Amino acid sequence: MSTIDKILNSWISKKLFVFIVATLLALFGELTSGDWVTIATVYIGTQGVIDAVSKLKRNNSN
Repeated sequence: MSTIDKILNSWISKKLFVFIVATLLALFGELTSGDWVTIATVYIGTQGVIDAVSKLKRNNSN
């Protein structure tokens, strides 16, 4: 895990960080609303799967 990941994990959720960055980029015209939706959907979907697998692994190891 990189140093940035460690800082983000202890400070703010990655999902929220993605929303903040994408929203700021959209507000400043660097990202279209369609791109924002794509980024948010892909990240949330990916993170959701990772969270589900992690939870299953923890439950199976007990």
